[in-house]
Amino acid sequence: MGLQEKHSRSRKEGAALAETAPAQRKSYSFRLFSCQGDISRNVISHPKAAKKEPVVSVEKELDSSELAPAVVPLLERAVSVVSSSDSLSQCEDAVHEVARACSAWDPSLVNLLSCASFIQGLLEVTLTSKDDAVLESAMSIMGKLVLGNEVIRQLVLNADPQLEVFLRLLRSSELFLKAAVVLYMMKPKAKQMLSLDWVPLVLHVLECGDEVQSLFSVRCAPKIAAFYFLDQLLMGFDVDRNVENAKQMIALGGLDLLIGRLGAGDARESRHCIALLTTCVQADGSCRHYLADSLKKEPLVQLLAGNQRKASAASLNLMSELVCLNRTSKIVEFVKELKNSGCLNTMHVLLVYLQQAPLVQHPLAATMLLQLDLLGDPSQYSVYREEAIEAIVAALEHSSQSRKVQEQCARALLILAGRFSSSGEPVAEAWLLKRAGLDDSLSESFRRSEVFKDKSVRAEEEKLVEERQKNLALMLLKSGGRRFLTALSSCISDGTPSLSRSCLVSVAWMSSSLSPLRGCNDFQPLACSVLASKLLDSLSYDRVLEERVLASLSLLNVVRHPECMEKVFPLKKETIESLQDLAEVTWTAKELLFACCR
Repeated sequence: MGLQEKHSRSRKEGAALAETAPAQRKSYSFRLFSCQGDISRNVISHPKAAKKEPVVSVEKELDSSELAPAVVPLLERAVSVVSSSDSLSQCEDAVHEVARACSAWDPSLVNLLSCASFIQGLLEVTLTSKDDAVLESAMSIMGKLVLGNEVIRQLVLNADPQLEVFLRLLRSSELFLKAAVVLYMMKPKAKQMLSLDWVPLVLHVLECGDEVQSLFSVRCAPKIAAFYFLDQLLMGFDVDRNVENAKQMIALGGLDLLIGRLGAGDARESRHCIALLTTCVQADGSCRHYLADSLKKEPLVQLLAGNQRKASAASLNLMSELVCLNRTSKIVEFVKELKNSGCLNTMHVLLVYLQQAPLVQHPLAATMLLQLDLLGDPSQYSVYREEAIEAIVAALEHSSQSRKVQEQCARALLILAGRFSSSGEPVAEAWLLKRAGLDDSLSESFRRSEVFKDKSVRAEEEKLVEERQKNLALMLLKSGGRRFLTALSSCISDGTPSLSRSCLVSVAWMSSSLSPLRGCNDFQPLACSVLASKLLDSLSYDRVLEERVLASLSLLNVVRHPECMEKVFPLKKETIESLQDLAEVTWTAKELLFACCR
């Protein structure tokens, strides 16, 4: 009765306050939901300065003696009612009785309340009751029971396998934040979160979840729960369902929500935001343009400069995704903003990270450092450039030790190739194949590449990318030299298929950028001595068509130098036969055959 009077009095005071209180404004803009609740209940408040505190904290409770002997029969009767009664009103009263007992927690309560019938009954009451006070009491009981008790946590999840009870609570305008905290304590997995309603409901929690919620002695910010749920929804299913959920999140305005939170909280919250943004970019590559324009760059650099390995790796991964833009002018703009963000020296931060990070992170860190170094004068000495190229070479040389390192090397080389579709997919290979006359194998992403309505804009973009790639090729040749080309050569023959292909693409675009036709004569002799044999091997019938065409293009660029013709020609009989077959699809093979016969 005391509890009911308390709730009644609270509602009356709330109603009086609501009549005189001014309308509150939302903290963030969001398409579907309002963050406003009953003002008197303090469910939502504007975000406060982030404080570093435990994810879930438990307040120290006052020492309490064991339950009074007279209370035990009443509590046992209440548990029995919840477990077996068909009367909703009786069950609601019993839930209040149990909640009062839980407020003065006694360890002996665990044995009494941990039976499956009570858990099932409590969930049924939560699913059917319309009284918010009853629902809040039920959630408080569940939160108290599952805290640190794996058996009870599993009992609750088994009793509600599709989380229908919590879906109902999350739809409540008054209780959704407390419901998120209790469900977070259950740690449900993605396989239980199948409803299409999960993404909008969780975004609602994330938007409004700054205020710490209390359930007896348990305290937790609902936004922490929201990040956990989003991790499950976007990363816990198979690839198709993860992509579907990520696209739903993008459509509901989730990008703006994450952008607004990035940098506003602690490093852990920023890391969650970055990881989720990266997942969204990978699910829908076209959103990277919006993120590259809208995202504040300073939090990315700050996370990279921190001493938290996971946060730094997440920041680097997002940077390397956002640099894959389909216009070189946009790439340059993004890199400039990254370099000039905040008071930190981004190049120095990347260099320090490169020196301290594990080998698997070196290719991407070095690639981003080179992107920043390209903004300067390539003819001037740069310690950042030297360290970056040294790191790339070392990663290629040691790539055979780890498949993950090989994957990262392949990705880094394709980023350096500098050409991307509107969805961010590397299309340097497709561009080179088109130059060689092989149109049939062009990827769909390349065919959907941006069509410039203004031919002058297209010409300007092409001029910019060619100049940038030429400078990059000169830097790689000058600083990497024979060792860099030797590493590429080794990976062409011994690397994974993806790394071998990326190395062939690298040799092809570098040989095209540094062709004698462009006034460059230093690359060909060195490339001929290091790469010629591997390129000739790549012409053989056992290699896929695209690799044979890339090899023929590179060889043609090399033999245009007078010193190289004597080293490459005459060709072996099987090589000539392979080129004759290849001449049906690409002019590069015809040119090689013609040069061979001269």
